[in-house]
Amino acid sequence: MYECGTCYLGFRYREDCDAHMDNYDHWIECDTCTRQFRDERSCEQHMDALDHWAPVFECETCTRTFSSQDAANQHMNVKNHWQPTVPCETCSQMFYTEEAANQHMAVKGHYKNYCAECDRTFMNENCLRQHLNSRIHRGTDIVCPFCNAGFVTASGVTHHVESGSCPNASKWNRDTIHRVIHRLDPKGIITNKQIERHNEQNIRYYATDRAFNGKNWECYLCRKGFGSMAGLNAHLNSSVHKEKIYHCLNKRGCGKEFVSLAALFNHLESESCGYIRFGEVQNMHRRLNDAIMNRKMITSL
Repeated sequence: MYECGTCYLGFRYREDCDAHMDNYDHWIECDTCTRQFRDERSCEQHMDALDHWAPVFECETCTRTFSSQDAANQHMNVKNHWQPTVPCETCSQMFYTEEAANQHMAVKGHYKNYCAECDRTFMNENCLRQHLNSRIHRGTDIVCPFCNAGFVTASGVTHHVESGSCPNASKWNRDTIHRVIHRLDPKGIITNKQIERHNEQNIRYYATDRAFNGKNWECYLCRKGFGSMAGLNAHLNSSVHKEKIYHCLNKRGCGKEFVSLAALFNHLESESCGYIRFGEVQNMHRRLNDAIMNRKMITSL
């Protein structure tokens, strides 16, 4: 007995069954190639062996499947079965539109780079951090010990003194500050070991006509060109080529070195090496300032 694999009609002879299946197009076809089979089992064995199963397109919400993406899309359009695709930046909630997501994040304060106090969003985490560490939120609590001028950051007040800008501290500058700290820091917590140091603060460098290469005024150290001798002189007397006299406290994880104390504080305030948070840098500055003003040995910061 031979049976049609589609309608299950029985035949005594195979030729009669084949003729029936030809006439009524009752052959079982492979989902991928053109091969035909008498029954479902044979067809499935073939598709298993050659991985010839047709792709299945699923509805994003219910359990229905479709033989094409267009059919699945049509179903999801009619039934409104599309999954929401717009995520909240903080929680796991999803939304169908940007407007709905923004409304949720505004109400919940869920913007990833969002200042709730100022109701402002920022392009990235770094911009938000700079805003939170700005004068708006931090105030000017860091006070110059000589003129009582207020600053937002430890790097700001340190640059104020190191650069000689403080009207009440004319004798203090980058070099004198370093000499004091170097004596108070025998363990080299923030200062680099040095055999001998000259008073760089009082040394001025001047270019000569020989620095002109026919096109511009060239620094003999870094080969950078300048449009005038004055520009080259300013470069020579900047901190670019000065000796790096401080290092990051994070010796193993970072190890960066700096030409000024303000540059060290600026590095720590940026949190780029992850050693210390911004607020703790300001506390560290207070401890260091106390050590300098009272000539205390620096054992830790």
